[in-house]
Amino acid sequence: MPELDRRIGTADAVVIGLGAMLGAGVFAALAPAAGAAGSALLPALALAAVVAYCNATSSVRLAARHPLSGGTYVYGREQLGAFWGYLAGWAFVVGKTASCAAMALTVGAYVLPGHARVVAVAAVVALTAVNCAGVRKSATLTRAIVCVVLTVLASVAVAAFASGAPDTARLGAGEDASVHGVLQAAGLLFFAFAGYARVATLGEEVRDPARTIPRAVPVALGITLAVYAVYAVVAVAALSVLGPGALAASGAPLADTVRAAGADGLVPVVRAGAAVAALGSLLALVLAVSRTTLAMARDGHLPRALAAVHPRFKVPHRAELTVGAVVSVLVTTADPREAIGFSSFGVLVYYTLANASAWTLSPTEGRPPRLIPALGLAGCAALASALPLSSVLTVTAVLTCGTALYATRRAATDV
Repeated sequence: MPELDRRIGTADAVVIGLGAMLGAGVFAALAPAAGAAGSALLPALALAAVVAYCNATSSVRLAARHPLSGGTYVYGREQLGAFWGYLAGWAFVVGKTASCAAMALTVGAYVLPGHARVVAVAAVVALTAVNCAGVRKSATLTRAIVCVVLTVLASVAVAAFASGAPDTARLGAGEDASVHGVLQAAGLLFFAFAGYARVATLGEEVRDPARTIPRAVPVALGITLAVYAVYAVVAVAALSVLGPGALAASGAPLADTVRAAGADGLVPVVRAGAAVAALGSLLALVLAVSRTTLAMARDGHLPRALAAVHPRFKVPHRAELTVGAVVSVLVTTADPREAIGFSSFGVLVYYTLANASAWTLSPTEGRPPRLIPALGLAGCAALASALPLSSVLTVTAVLTCGTALYATRRAATDV
């Protein structure tokens, strides 16, 4: 079986996780979440963070136990059975492919709104090339991206609060708030949090994984919780300046926030920062989808040709090129807001199975306190059920097709 090189240390692992999380939230998911939650956007953000924390805790324990590429595809297979692992992998690949499209279109929307799809395809091609050159190059690029994004977010918050535009009356939950709206918004915002365990998906490329992964994911999560405190501040700034209605209707919420705050000169900086943030997420997403594709191809659930590892760069180059090609086609037709809902449902199914897998660990295998996977599982189920019906039905149909393919393959193998 072709193997990947273990080139990722703790610092690179943390950076890859951060890069996955820092691009999506404020820049892409904030507006559709505001449309669902209205004035109750901030409670929805807190709920998404709680569910993400439970999922990350379950994932890190599983990653230390099973340090292979594939994430919950591997955990589900080993802890729950072959079908459940397959279902997790299928949900991840289709959900995160939609995430790739959403991030690529976000890059296009901020860089050149009139030609967003052309820019999106160019971004996918460029980052696929970077990933094919080796995982260490991806980590190096992500370091620079993380620094840029944090600087831009801080600038937005300072510009907003230093102006006279914020109105605290817009922050309280009003008559437009509902339990269903909060749950749906939390499900959409979960799109922003689903990168904390990215290094677990790259487990086969981590040096000393039993030691590095348990260190890297909690550190990344701890730093990210601090970053999401910044996100919360930015969300407060956007909500108080624009109000829930204008925020929900905005195609570039942070750019509109600084414009409304009278800092027009900062708008190009915010647009550039948003594009860089989305590039960081896209880079990490292509890494993750290609590694899960590799794991599934090795087991015959996807064409075995996709299990090839490049002899020089030690990356799954065929899987990465295939993912890049599929995403390039998808961005020519996809709507970014619909892609976020589609992605969130698929990834919530994935983490539901991660929590179920963590529940089955024994104390000697590093099982987290039972409350953690129980809350994570229940939270994922609740958020998934509240997502837009079109997203639920579409992903359910895709998962059903995947299940039929699995059953057909098993029947052919048993003959």
